[in-house]
Amino acid sequence: MARGRRERSDTFPSLLISVLLCLSAIRVQSLRFELQSGHTKCISEDIKLNAMTVGKYSVVNPSDSLPLPDSHRVTLRVTSPYGNSMHFAENVESGNFAFTAYEAGDFLACFWTPDHQPPVTVTVEFEWKSGVAAKDWTKVAKKGQIDLMELELKKLEDTVKTIHEEMFFLREREEEMQEMNRKTNSRMAWLSFLSLAMCLSVAGLQLWHLKTFFERKKLL
Repeated sequence: MARGRRERSDTFPSLLISVLLCLSAIRVQSLRFELQSGHTKCISEDIKLNAMTVGKYSVVNPSDSLPLPDSHRVTLRVTSPYGNSMHFAENVESGNFAFTAYEAGDFLACFWTPDHQPPVTVTVEFEWKSGVAAKDWTKVAKKGQIDLMELELKKLEDTVKTIHEEMFFLREREEEMQEMNRKTNSRMAWLSFLSLAMCLSVAGLQLWHLKTFFERKKLL
């Protein structure tokens, strides 16, 4: 019986780590895509207020035995939901960015390449993290001199805080949507009432016009 309890207690940290990794993966975008010369590709990330976000990108060399061609360069601009520029790099092979979001909403990372003749296709690797996943936990561990278990617990604590904040954020969004629905329903009700009043007014005018016409013709 004691052995069974010991085995369950040993598997508990592994379970915590697995849950943490699953939750942390929610805020990570890691992708590889192709971009034709003269074209643009934009990627969006929904980031909440005061959240930390980091990203890194690089152009994949089409030939390992040769240096990267001059045509394989990209330009990147990261903009906030209100159009403010958070990062800009022009004609680079690779780069990274990091900032704290002072606006909540969809941030855009737009890649584009100059037009070449003949056209070339550039392959880009891009990784974008935000929230708990954006923290450098190695530096945190070195700075605090904490062991692996304590580090995982700190990750879990930050993840729980992030989920808690996300729930409040979603609740606020839900309240905003409900208020918008109430306003829309109220406006539609007033519009329906005005439309009905206009139809009745037009019908009354038509009846009055017909009555006047028939009286002139002495048909009534």
